[in-house]
Amino acid sequence: MKIQEADAKSLLLAQSLPVPDWEVAHTADGARIAAERFFAGGAERVVIKAQVLVGGRGKAGGVKLAASPDEAAQVADAILGMDIKGMTVRKVLVGAAAEIVKEFYLSAVLDRAEGRILLMGSAEGGVEIEQVALVHPEAIIRRHADPLLGLLDYQARDLAFAMGLGGHLKAAVAIAKGLVTTMRAYDADLVEINPLAIVREAGPDGAPVERLVCLDAKVTLDDSALARHPGLEALRDPDDEAPEDREAREAGLTFIKLDGTIGCMVNGAGLAMTTMDLVKRAGGEPANFLDIGGGARADKVAAAMRIILDDRKVNAILVNIFGGITRGDEVARGLIEARAQQTRDVPMIVRIVGTNAAEAAVLLEQARFQTAASLDEAAAKAVEASRGTGAAA
Repeated sequence: MKIQEADAKSLLLAQSLPVPDWEVAHTADGARIAAERFFAGGAERVVIKAQVLVGGRGKAGGVKLAASPDEAAQVADAILGMDIKGMTVRKVLVGAAAEIVKEFYLSAVLDRAEGRILLMGSAEGGVEIEQVALVHPEAIIRRHADPLLGLLDYQARDLAFAMGLGGHLKAAVAIAKGLVTTMRAYDADLVEINPLAIVREAGPDGAPVERLVCLDAKVTLDDSALARHPGLEALRDPDDEAPEDREAREAGLTFIKLDGTIGCMVNGAGLAMTTMDLVKRAGGEPANFLDIGGGARADKVAAAMRIILDDRKVNAILVNIFGGITRGDEVARGLIEARAQQTRDVPMIVRIVGTNAAEAAVLLEQARFQTAASLDEAAAKAVEASRGTGAAA
């Protein structure tokens, strides 16, 4: 789950990382009020940043500076409602513009191959790190955190020196270790600071001082761990989800949309992958990965069918259920209910084995469903049905 920049900064701040103050505004007047506070605190300019979960906001005109509260309102008014890569800007972040001396990149990400958290840093910050990795791979410094002890002090110092942050060693070490702490605290997949910046600002005596701060933040959270962090669910951005993904999540289904024409409804991730493989071997293309899970009842099956049929490319459906915890007769009732509600006629091939499979067979026969005894047979029939309806679709 991706979260907005302002929310990501809140998580960093909760772990005591240095993040400049900000406010979020949903209207031009709200941006003016926020700007007034920063100007009253001594800011010479404020920055207005679109809050959308896509990159390239600056290039699209979603990040601008303002020299007065009125100008901040005008800038916010222009940014709010803007379309950036298909995402509508509904709120903006307002903060004091920083005098940047030097920009860096720093992130913590899960390295699944190593089973550890990987710290990646670069002296080339403020730009797309993917481009840096492509053109100058040697500019990316990598260090793995210990799976039990986290990022050790010597590792953080080594990373900081390699990035050219020896002059801000204490702050750099604290931030690097803080990224690992943040990942663990919130079950994050990624915590990224771009840019991590040395900024110049007035010190307590008015003389200019330099310090290392997290100017921008990007955090993605593990959806499967949200039950451990009830408050984080509220940070989900509804604009970041396709309608079918939202409906599947709310129904407790695991769903991934693909580009094929044969909709698949299966219980169990392994069985779902096998089903998709056999559809391809039979000459077809799966339209989705959809796992209804164990113990699915009729209402969940009906919801799964609605999601599949919402894809207008689907012209055949393959249902493959192995009843363990899941009862075959419950699935059959859900299929019958779903077919009664469906708005278009799509051929459906059903294979149900295991718990209450005999009862399911009776229900499906009475409802005149097309069934198959084996998965190979079901896949072949689904591909044949898809080809037969392809012209009409």
